[in-house]
Amino acid sequence: MHVLVVHDYGPLGKVLLERLRETSLHVSPLLVSNPNSADLSALAQWIPEDTDLVVNALWLADPEAAERDPEGTHKAAFSLPVAIAEFARDRGIALFQLSSCYVFDGRKQSGYLASNPGQPVNELGSWQWESEQALRTLLPRHIILRTGWSLSRFIRKVQTSTVAANETLTLPDKCVGQPVSVVDLARVITAIIQQLDCGADVWGTFQYAGAEEISLYELGLAIAGLPGIPEDLHIVDDMPPWGALEPQNTTLICTKIRNTFGIKQVPWRSGLVNELVLLKENTARLEASKLAE
Repeated sequence: MHVLVVHDYGPLGKVLLERLRETSLHVSPLLVSNPNSADLSALAQWIPEDTDLVVNALWLADPEAAERDPEGTHKAAFSLPVAIAEFARDRGIALFQLSSCYVFDGRKQSGYLASNPGQPVNELGSWQWESEQALRTLLPRHIILRTGWSLSRFIRKVQTSTVAANETLTLPDKCVGQPVSVVDLARVITAIIQQLDCGADVWGTFQYAGAEEISLYELGLAIAGLPGIPEDLHIVDDMPPWGALEPQNTTLICTKIRNTFGIKQVPWRSGLVNELVLLKENTARLEASKLAE
């Protein structure tokens, strides 16, 4: 199977490519550094003719960034995957697309099933839900994988609060979900692709997040004390200005992915330190690339 991985400069693309290259798969990278400026009419030049599966590893899991750039979010979360799906449909290519827990409004009292309809409350979730629906219509051979919170996003948030002396970090205890690390997500994507390569004719929408539900406030406390982050960081339970973008419940039921592919949830706590290391490496890599320009 020839797998084309669409990625950006974030850590997921790097880790996923490394993991896939350890398999027997034929893997090609496609760097899309800026989806806003991507020429969607040039897909024939980007995607090799012998491609069997396109993996869109542009992981959009930050609703704050989406609100700051609604046009870019529309392009990356909707226009690009839909254009790839239309191209893939006409050439018999399958598509692996990432989505997120932000397609839900958080009002459900229990965890969300993969079959539950989306009711997004923010820009990111809105375009991801629109994209999901379009892909289901356009391309029968697709995998949509909804993920939990990006662990990296909240590590960065805690790191930022340590820059200014005596700064208080506000995180809401009433917002509950499940983080997922880059390494764990790459593991899950690779496992699904390998089973598709072995002939599994299973398509549709699946969900994955790290084991253990936690509130954003408790997550901040768990991150405090990591290498380079003060353990006595002042974290308070309150609703920050960006809190309106966070559904109160983003818990994902992940039994479908376990029953279909045998993929079990891994505790996100086990990936905390490694996630911090990946963030530092990625920051250094980005700075080096800027200096080289």
